[in-house]
Amino acid sequence: MIPPLIVQQAVDQGIGLIAITDHNSCSNAKSVMIAASGSGVHVLPGLELQTREEVHSICLFDTIEQCEAFQNIVDKSLPKLPNNVDVLGEQYVVDATGDFIREENRLLIVSTSLTLESANQHVCALGGVMIPAHVNRIAYGLLPVLGFFPPTIDFPLVEISASNNYEKIIKLFPQLMRYSLIIGGDAHSLDGILGLNSFTIENPCIAEIIKAAKKIEGRNLKCLA
Repeated sequence: MIPPLIVQQAVDQGIGLIAITDHNSCSNAKSVMIAASGSGVHVLPGLELQTREEVHSICLFDTIEQCEAFQNIVDKSLPKLPNNVDVLGEQYVVDATGDFIREENRLLIVSTSLTLESANQHVCALGGVMIPAHVNRIAYGLLPVLGFFPPTIDFPLVEISASNNYEKIIKLFPQLMRYSLIIGGDAHSLDGILGLNSFTIENPCIAEIIKAAKKIEGRNLKCLA
């Protein structure tokens, strides 16, 4: 997706906060942040990490510097495999206008050597937050893959897939009742940018999002779908 079009879609949908989370990469996050300047849309940089357990988690940060520091850790944990363009398509890095900068030749759609616990430790140490992604989904969802939440990790937020009925998900995975839930956007196209969660926060940052998840100090979180 092209950065200015991502921002415009958010504006058109009345969305004030988005995150850019490519698979195992934050290379395009800065371009969208620049494109969003002055638009009223705040962009959190991040990436969708695939851990050693073959579980997807959204890793979000306040600044691109924090995110790039985590990217350095992720890069060292990725296997040295080339991307198969014929099968998986190109992996482009673009600037704030959408113009081509370079092609990412490493295979990104693969598990890193980071475990959920070690990844969470790195993310938290850098001031970010790690959110298990689409935990109810069979492919790469934490609960179908592992069957339980790791007891050593205190997740402030957990993401469920937008394509399923909430009551059905809770019935299948009653352990979700212990967590604050968001409905995943996981937008791979412009029409997938829907704005399914509402945060009552003072400013768009990780600390405020965590307060909203815990519903403390007047902050709040509601799912809109």
